[in-house]
Amino acid sequence: MPRKDDRRLRIGVLGCGPIAQFAHFESCTKARNADLFAICDVAEDLRHRMAATHAPEKTFADYDAMLADPEVEAVIIATSDAFHVPASLRALEAGKHVFCEKPVGVSVEDVEQLRDAVARSGLTLQIGHMKRFDPGLEAAKAFIDTEMGEMLALKAWYCDSTHRYTMTDAVQPLPVTSKNARKPTENPKADLRRYYMLAHGSHLVDTARWLCGPITAVQARLSERFGAHCWFVETSFASGTLGHLDLTVAVRMDWHEGLQLYGQYGSVIAKTFNPWYYRSSEVEIFHEKDATTRRPLGADGHFYRRQIEGFADAILHGAPMRGADAEDGVASIRAMVAIARSVETGRLVRLDEVSGAL
Repeated sequence: MPRKDDRRLRIGVLGCGPIAQFAHFESCTKARNADLFAICDVAEDLRHRMAATHAPEKTFADYDAMLADPEVEAVIIATSDAFHVPASLRALEAGKHVFCEKPVGVSVEDVEQLRDAVARSGLTLQIGHMKRFDPGLEAAKAFIDTEMGEMLALKAWYCDSTHRYTMTDAVQPLPVTSKNARKPTENPKADLRRYYMLAHGSHLVDTARWLCGPITAVQARLSERFGAHCWFVETSFASGTLGHLDLTVAVRMDWHEGLQLYGQYGSVIAKTFNPWYYRSSEVEIFHEKDATTRRPLGADGHFYRRQIEGFADAILHGAPMRGADAEDGVASIRAMVAIARSVETGRLVRLDEVSGAL
């Protein structure tokens, strides 16, 4: 068992589905500064199975009951996307800090409402963009911020593989399911354009924004052939950096994710792996001043645990927020809506022009 701090954040997890089982239960258990204090799910059979496996202090069938418990200090929202904003708002109203899975919402207006509620509450809300806690990408970010000088251009890609489930099934535990699990009214996968953009595009957009700053406009093209969806997105950043984003689901090859970033005093090349391998990105940082390349090892690749530790540090010790916040959530949804509008219209779309949902 990892060594724990004396003072730990008591976290309640809403939802006992696959993302909680694969990521959040273990992350709370392993985190040095947090505990899996409570779990909540309406499906009694699933809740009992997870309680027996992960041994939280408390279990709840009712979300409001968990929020009313004064010992619960923060919640993880590990539900379907459609429930993220309402569940987060209820937690903030109850005085709880919130860690919400990505995407934080599905419409610009909903996420703006949540951002405003966070500002009024004075509480912490972090979004589950765990790639910000990939040690290789963190090293790249540090180089960009302190040594690279002006940025010239970014090329980034996130290409899911037709073989990803064969690979992940080999390394993940078999998920426990329940016919009593609460599901959204509409099937999230009924519209694959929307589903792929929210599920995968949210990662690509957030990583681009984290490394290069605010996105101001996009011009996107979409090709749909033989069951595959491929978005090419020309991206304008406020800094003047040129960007090209490639979101493809699914490529007929291995998982293909990474980036190239060109700057004034060096460059970055990164290869990112399927997240369920818990393997840090392989990053090459080139320093123009002495023509050398550095490759950080990034030995601790459990970015799901690392993001919970960052969340807890911000709450318990006032540490700087390292994860994506509510304002990042608004910008991410705006970018994805803008990409959808650009595909529909064939024109460049400014982010400050968009509203509505994907």
